[in-house]
Amino acid sequence: MSEPDFIRTARTSYDTLAADYADGFRTELDAKPLERAMLAAFAELVRVGGGGPVADIGCGPGHVTAHLRRSGLDAFGIDLSPGMVAAARRDNPGLRFEVGSMTGLDLPDGGLGGIVAMYSVIHLPTDRLPAAFAEFHRVLAARGLVLLTFQVGDQSLHKSEMLGRDVDLDYYWRRPETLAAALAETGFDIVARLVREPVADVEAMDRACLIARKRG
Repeated sequence: MSEPDFIRTARTSYDTLAADYADGFRTELDAKPLERAMLAAFAELVRVGGGGPVADIGCGPGHVTAHLRRSGLDAFGIDLSPGMVAAARRDNPGLRFEVGSMTGLDLPDGGLGGIVAMYSVIHLPTDRLPAAFAEFHRVLAARGLVLLTFQVGDQSLHKSEMLGRDVDLDYYWRRPETLAAALAETGFDIVARLVREPVADVEAMDRACLIARKRG
């Protein structure tokens, strides 16, 4: 079966961006205290729920994976882009990073205590969200947790240039209630939600975070 165009173009684009993206986003969390707070809450919830491995899906250069490991979680990263995985391995020796897609994870059923997807579902067309969330549900243990972060909005955007490089990327901004409903339809209950204003001079729109728990 041939892969969808949006996966192929996203992989190619992030391969092109990998080195510059790693340099620009390595310290991203330093300026985002609310994201760090939600990650801390997520880590505590995973531990209270019995622990287990945590997959950082769409991990990019691995800075969030490393943050999760420092929080005491058994975290590893997965990214569509081999270039991003190479950058993550270079920046974070000793941590585990793999190439893979959230729409078809090479992971066993029920093996994860948690999933983090920070600004990675933003490239999924709306009709592909149910398949991705079904994969999250499949690989999570009973009452496993998922954390999503994303830009808030109702529109889509195409970028042909980023960080001075030619890319071919589609972005989908969504409302928290939209993604909360999609998670609920896939077998998750919302545990927490956060909407924050943009970081001044860096971001153009509100950002949101959802934490959800697999039912049962």
